Amino acid sequence: MFFSDKDLQQIKSHDLEINNIQQQIKNFEQGFPFVDIVKPATSADGVIQCDDNDIEKNIKVYDEYAKTHKIVKFVPASGAATRMFKDLFDFAATGNMNAVAEETINNFDKFAFYDKTKSDKSDIINYILDKYGNMPKGLIPFHKYKNIVKTPVEEHLTEAAKYATSGNVAHIHFTVSPEHRQNFNELLNRVIPLYESEYGIKYDITMSEQKKSTDTIAVNMDNTPFRNPDDSLLFRPAGHGALIENLNDIDADLIFIKNIDNVSCDYSDTIKYKKLLAGILVSIQSKIFNLIRKIDSGNTDIETVHNFITNEIGIKLNGFLSMAEYKDILNRPLRVCGVVKNSGEPGGGPFWVRDKSGKISLQIVESSQIAPESKDIMKEAEYFNPVDLVCGTKDYNGNKFDLTKYIDKNTGFISEKSKNGKPLRAMERPGLWNGAMANWNTVFVAVPASTFSPVKMVTYLLKDAHQVK
Repeated sequence: MFFSDKDLQQIKSHDLEINNIQQQIKNFEQGFPFVDIVKPATSADGVIQCDDNDIEKNIKVYDEYAKTHKIVKFVPASGAATRMFKDLFDFAATGNMNAVAEETINNFDKFAFYDKTKSDKSDIINYILDKYGNMPKGLIPFHKYKNIVKTPVEEHLTEAAKYATSGNVAHIHFTVSPEHRQNFNELLNRVIPLYESEYGIKYDITMSEQKKSTDTIAVNMDNTPFRNPDDSLLFRPAGHGALIENLNDIDADLIFIKNIDNVSCDYSDTIKYKKLLAGILVSIQSKIFNLIRKIDSGNTDIETVHNFITNEIGIKLNGFLSMAEYKDILNRPLRVCGVVKNSGEPGGGPFWVRDKSGKISLQIVESSQIAPESKDIMKEAEYFNPVDLVCGTKDYNGNKFDLTKYIDKNTGFISEKSKNGKPLRAMERPGLWNGAMANWNTVFVAVPASTFSPVKMVTYLLKDAHQVK
C-alpha cells in the first residue's frame, strides 16, 4: 500500500513506524480471532470465596504491607461524559421525550447539580447539557452531602486516604485527555488542601495522557486508509487498552485500578474489599517470590511447583514442564480482580480460556471476543467484571516488569464509526483488563455488588449508591 511523504511524516508524528500501520491494516483485513473459551469461572472453580475471617486476615496483611511499600491508585479518567448524557442530547435535538430524559426531569432535585432556578423541561435539559454535556465524568458533581457537593475526582481522593496511603502519602495517578487537563488541575488545586487537612495526609497527584504512539489508523469500509478532507490520514485513540503504556510508567509496589465513575457515597464496603484484594495479592505474591527463589537454589521439586501454579494462580497446564518454563510462568505481573455476581450488566466476565499451546488460564473476556456459536457460554456466566483490580508489577528482585511484553497482540476490537458523514472502521487495541493483561497471572475474588456503582447514564445517579442518606 502506497503512502506519500506527507503520510510518512504524519505517521512519524504519532511516534509510529510504517510497519505498525501495515500491521494495523492487516488486522482490519483479517480481523481478530475469537477467544477459545472453555467455561466460565465460578464460585466452585476459579473464583475465591472469602468469609469474615479471611477478610480480617487479609486486611491485616495489607495494612502491614502498606507501611513499608509504595501504593498507587490508578484511575482511568479520559474522555467526556457524552455517552452519560446521550438520551438528554437526543431529547434536546428532537424534542421527543424518552424515559431517561423524563426520569431526569422528574427527579432533578435529587441530582448533585440541581439548580432550583430551572423548572421548565427544556430549561432543565439545556442547563445540564450546556454545563456538563462535554465535561469529563471526573469533574461532574455526583454526590450531594449536607454541606458539600463532590465530584468523582474528590471521591477518589477520599478513597485513597482511606485505603491507598503509604508513608502518610496518597499517590493517585489520573489518565486524562489533553483538553481537560487544565480543569482537572484547577479542581485539584482548590480541593487538595481541604482533603489534606481533613485526613491528615499529603497527596501526590500525577497525570498522564494516552500516548499518541498507541493511536490506530482509521480505514474505509474496504480497508483502505480513511482520509480527512485535507487528504491527511485519520488516527484515533485506541481505547482503554492503550493505557497499559501509562500503567507501565508507574513505579509502585502495588497498584489499585478503578474507573473514574465507579464511586459511591458509602465507602465502607469499598475500603474493606479493596484491602481484601490487596492482602490476597500480597500473600500470593510472597508465595510466588519464595517459590522462584527455591527454584533458583534447587530447593523444590517439579510436582510442588506444578501444583502451586494449578491451585494458586489458576493455570491448567497441558502436562509437566521444565523448571525454566515454570519459572517463566511464575515470574510475571500479578493481578487480583474483584468480580461481582452477574446481574445482566453489559461487559466482560471471568472465564477459563485455552491458548494455542493448550494451556488454560483465567482471563477477563468481553462479549465481542466470543464466537457467535459460543455465546451460550456467556449466559452461564456467574460473575461480571467490575474493573476492580489490584496489581503487582515488580518481580522477586524488586525490578519493574515491562508490561508491554505481556500483551496478547492477537486481541482487539473493530467497530464501525463515522467522520464528516462518511462511514469508517476503527480499531481498539487489546483491552486493558483483557488482551493487554492476557499474559499476567490472574486471581479472581468474589466481592459484593455494593462495591460496583458505575454511572453509565445520568439516571444511574439516582440509585441508592449515589444518594446520600
